[in-house]
Amino acid sequence: MPLFQSTAPFQDDDAALRRHLADAHLPSLLAAVAHVTGDLSILEDELRPEDTFMAQVPGGLGEGPRERAIEVLVRQLAAFRDAGCPEPRTPDDETLTRILGFLVPDAKLDDYLPLLLEELAIGDGDRRAPEWNKREIAPEREFRVAIIGAGMSGLAAAHRLNQAGVPFVIFEKNDDVGGTWLENTYPGCRVDIQNHFYSYSFAQRIDWPLLYSTHDVLLDYFQQCAEDFGLRDSIQFGTEVTSMTWDDASATWKLRTKTGDTEETFVAQAVVSAVGQLNRPQIPEIPGQDRFQGPAFHSAEWDHAVDLEGKRVAVIGTGASAAQFVPAIAPRVAEMAVFQRTPNWMFPRPDYHEAPPAGQQWCFAHVPAFAQWYRFWVFWVGAEGAIPLVGADPDWSPRDRSLSAGNEMLREALTAYLLEQAGGDEDLAAKIVPDYPPAAKRILVDNGSWVNALRQPHVSLVTDEIREIDESGVVDANGTHHPADVIVYGTGFQAQRFLTPMKVTGRDGRDLHEAWAGNPRAYLGITVPGFPNFFCLYGPNTNIVVSGSIIYFSECEVNYLVESLRILMAEGLKTMDCRPAVLDAYVEKVDAGNALMAWGAATVDSWYKNDAGRVTQNWPFSLLEYWQQTRTVDVSDYEVG
Repeated sequence: MPLFQSTAPFQDDDAALRRHLADAHLPSLLAAVAHVTGDLSILEDELRPEDTFMAQVPGGLGEGPRERAIEVLVRQLAAFRDAGCPEPRTPDDETLTRILGFLVPDAKLDDYLPLLLEELAIGDGDRRAPEWNKREIAPEREFRVAIIGAGMSGLAAAHRLNQAGVPFVIFEKNDDVGGTWLENTYPGCRVDIQNHFYSYSFAQRIDWPLLYSTHDVLLDYFQQCAEDFGLRDSIQFGTEVTSMTWDDASATWKLRTKTGDTEETFVAQAVVSAVGQLNRPQIPEIPGQDRFQGPAFHSAEWDHAVDLEGKRVAVIGTGASAAQFVPAIAPRVAEMAVFQRTPNWMFPRPDYHEAPPAGQQWCFAHVPAFAQWYRFWVFWVGAEGAIPLVGADPDWSPRDRSLSAGNEMLREALTAYLLEQAGGDEDLAAKIVPDYPPAAKRILVDNGSWVNALRQPHVSLVTDEIREIDESGVVDANGTHHPADVIVYGTGFQAQRFLTPMKVTGRDGRDLHEAWAGNPRAYLGITVPGFPNFFCLYGPNTNIVVSGSIIYFSECEVNYLVESLRILMAEGLKTMDCRPAVLDAYVEKVDAGNALMAWGAATVDSWYKNDAGRVTQNWPFSLLEYWQQTRTVDVSDYEVG
């Protein structure tokens, strides 16, 4: 079965339709049916959903409106069935605008409409596809692009370059595509954004087996994308780029690659770094760790040859990965000591490990455009809905536990959730409820499995610092020895070390890592002064905390990349080099924005910040603003030649 299949006709009777709708997402379904039938009268004001972030996807409809919506939808779907489930026409923009106005407040549509129409990706039209082709604007010009990395961002870039007819080669150090979803195979590994949004706008899938897919399902998705878009023949697998150097005389990058024992040079007119932020494991230096006699590994390098059944396991770190693998392995081990430095805030998502409800799955399979409208709803609610909850009010006091009225409201809600999970265990509650503002560190997604694992009698949560590791376990600051047969590090990644360990040399012999000196900066997270025709994807300050999917950001960045290449070729330019003053002004704006967000205003340590305390990872503004800034390229931002 192809991955991106179409909906199928149906003959279900009215009673069956009513059963299907009992657990379907009705606001999205109303939009889809209006789209399919062209009957906009069904978009009644009383059936408008609430777009509250904490409610997230259910889209609150009270009992009365819900029954009314089901009545309307059964009638419409029955008529569609009786007509033979005809192929729907793609609505014009006026119709789409009317449907969008039903789902979101009309006052927002003027600014958001172009973005929403792109993101919706209705019908056969791919509104983000390049509207130009190299053979039309620069057929004789030699121009090759080197893409480093065949993960999510690298494949998106390759697909768009392929559409634009721009020659490219992807260098991938692994033996297959998929990036983080190929490398991370630890038990319980899954995405924490619903898959109908954590997927490409140009490759939407209607049959996700889970709402939040596991790593193997995501890997299959990206592998299938590579196949369906004909990208595999352009990928050099098992090849690492060790260095790249800019040559001003020829206006080219010279890349040194290594495949096994073979080293080669590749020349490209432009380079795209798609290596990601979270791909180099971070293992803290702990006295005595080399003395440990048992297996020890990082979660991103999970050793599946190690049998954990009946073993004593020490887990160091309680970040996002640990919150997934600890509940997954807890039933198998004899004892587990989990060493926590800082507790996590958690968003309650009871359906985190669940498949879409049966009725929802039926709608995905049989109602044209429902998957797209549902994806849009997930996008919209998660896009800007949480921003008021994570902002920092300069006049708010005290600032130790929250930073604004919205942040305090979020703290109270998340605290109540954790206390409920603790089930009256005051000692555990004291350990798991953070004492810092929500969103100052990454908020995790949870269905109760994390605290449930910690409450098991053979699992202990240790909050004392680690003093040392010896031959047979871990010793905490109080001198208590925690025996272990296996140590698993859930200690995150070297997020500040972008492009490590690759050596990147720009104009005048400038070394990128020396220039950054632990403070990575890039204009729009994409371009860096002194490094012409070099583009980063998922670069500095393009991480998102509570709104949206990183795939959305990558698609915006790829749009900017493709438009930059169009300008180079259409205008006969050899180089585009970001002006230092442009970058400085941009960073000043981003820093000011981050200072007004929980992750910038709070004093707690996090991987969002560098050693000097500057937020180098996160985007502090709306998804709309990033889309607006990457939609076109202002040539005056660059020195061109």
